[in-house]
Amino acid sequence: MMPQSLKDIAASLGAETLGDASVLVDRLAEPLEAGVGDLALAVAPKFAEHLLASAARAAVVWPGADITTLGLDGAIVAPRGRLAMAGLTQMMDDDPAYTGHASIHPTAIIDETAKIGEGAEIGPYVVIDAAAEIGPNARIGPHVSIGREVRIGSRACLHAGVKIGPRVQIGDGFIAQSGAAIGGDGFSFTTAGPSGVERAVRQRRGAPLDPPEDGTWHRIHSLGSVEIGDNVEIGANSTVDAGTIRATRIGDGVKIDNLVQVGHNVVLGEDCLLCAQAAVAGSAVLGPRVILGGKSGVADNISLGRDVVVGGGGIVLSSVPDGIFVSGHPAQPTHEHRAGLKALRRLVKG
Repeated sequence: MMPQSLKDIAASLGAETLGDASVLVDRLAEPLEAGVGDLALAVAPKFAEHLLASAARAAVVWPGADITTLGLDGAIVAPRGRLAMAGLTQMMDDDPAYTGHASIHPTAIIDETAKIGEGAEIGPYVVIDAAAEIGPNARIGPHVSIGREVRIGSRACLHAGVKIGPRVQIGDGFIAQSGAAIGGDGFSFTTAGPSGVERAVRQRRGAPLDPPEDGTWHRIHSLGSVEIGDNVEIGANSTVDAGTIRATRIGDGVKIDNLVQVGHNVVLGEDCLLCAQAAVAGSAVLGPRVILGGKSGVADNISLGRDVVVGGGGIVLSSVPDGIFVSGHPAQPTHEHRAGLKALRRLVKG
């Protein structure tokens, strides 16, 4: 990045400066590792000692920080440190995976009926199938596969190895990390007679068991696809399955971490956040701003209301109303889950 003054950086963030705002910086750094030309990210008082031990002349600091005591020439004040980091990292991301100018690599295979928007950068060994449409200023990394009749909006960024199945519809500002797979068949099978699962449920309820029947699984094909809104991000090696008849739907602003599974016919409301290794089973419906902690799971055909939070490792087996924080397996309101764990520890201690 070309050197920038603290004054210009602060203006782009809507932030204030302290001390000498003409100090130039060209790189972000952690406080202890910051050098003379770096902007140290010291957004909380706990980083004060690290700043003093470094060669930093400039930093992003917390409100009320004394830059003279911290040995700084200038600083940017960040009332919300992580929000400032969002703006700074975007500003200083030169993304070496892409050249930054429109081009189509000679090894790319693009069907003659596909439409590529202006300013698109398409990397090596990309395959774009018939009647696909790619919006302007897209960046498509190597070995990406885009299926027939896919529609992708403007400013998409598809990193290496992303796979987009047929008829998927995607809005503007889409980001998919390496290995993400969108629009594959849902995991949906049936048997001619009662399956092992059905027999197990009957046994649990005390009903007599039917004799075992042919356990052959018959595929239910996925005829739907996936519809994704604007400004959605999907992490590395995550999957979103196509719907059986209607589309699986991902709302505007949804952020999906690495290694997440979204099953067929699922509906994710706007601004949901799904952390690593979370899984949402088929036909579940999540309201706006639902957060799923890492390794959590949501059973099929249930609904989570708006602003529900599922703690890490929580397994949700029944519908949850708006605004509830749940934890555990099976998930229950977190205060009840914690009270139960405390009671169990008291019993163990005798």
